[in-house]
Amino acid sequence: MAVVFYLVKYTAIALLSVLDMAMFVRAILSWFDPTEEWKISRFLYVVTEPIILPVRRLCAKFHWFEGVPLDIPFLITLLLTIVAQTFLEAL
Repeated sequence: MAVVFYLVKYTAIALLSVLDMAMFVRAILSWFDPTEEWKISRFLYVVTEPIILPVRRLCAKFHWFEGVPLDIPFLITLLLTIVAQTFLEAL
């Protein structure tokens, strides 16, 4: 049972690390390719947007952060993935 827990824990940590890196690269590429015409930009959008979308919908539903020039749902999602990764590492 301990082996299964170990494998699940470190697989989740690895996936969260990859997601964090993909979100970071997407944020950097958005400065150079804001219309997401590059293939790598589109790929990162397809990978990361399903994770960000629930936070976007929640913020839109309650009209949070309207008119703010930053992508706050993106930042909230990034923060949540970092917190989840830290929590898993502490187990």
